Amino acid sequence: MANDSAPVPPQALPPRGINHMVLNVRNIEVSHKFWTEIIGFRCVAQLKPIPGRQRPKMRFYSGVDAKGDLTHHDLALAEVPQGNNGGIPDEWSLMPGRVGLNHVAIAWPDRESWLRQLAFLQSKGVPFLRRVNHGMTHSVYIADPDGHGIEVLYELPREVWEGDIDGAQTGIARRPDREPGVRRAAAGRPRLIRPSW
Repeated sequence: MANDSAPVPPQALPPRGINHMVLNVRNIEVSHKFWTEIIGFRCVAQLKPIPGRQRPKMRFYSGVDAKGDLTHHDLALAEVPQGNNGGIPDEWSLMPGRVGLNHVAIAWPDRESWLRQLAFLQSKGVPFLRRVNHGMTHSVYIADPDGHGIEVLYELPREVWEGDIDGAQTGIARRPDREPGVRRAAAGRPRLIRPSW
């Protein structure tokens, strides 16, 4: 390890970004179907049993990078053992109700592919829980079978938001509730309708 030594910087260095995430799920088969058939990730690997060693039931999924090439993995799913899975998941809400992941944002490469993905989600009966145009993205919020929030987005060109990142983050234009795919409860809050994928 002596060859790995480097000067200590005076402060933390900014990362390039988040490399991947791992979600704990109740049923890996149901979640696998959602993340591959509904969201479009490709399953690229899974942990294999090793005699005498306890390993989680876990699969790895990839999207594509900026060049359209497959990544090593962007997402992993780990099944929670039976008896520890907590029953029915809570409905997703942007308003925090508990500690943990609020939502993960998944980007499509351009507006046209994003619009095609939205049409596909609607054709599969996936409810849109919230639809907004942020100052830096156009976004639709959905939930997976375990209630994890997912922001399906198209990122606007950098020149639109780079001069005012704070304004881009805090400025939103809610899309009308009457749009197809947005289902609301009587009180005006999004209502989670769980389709059977």
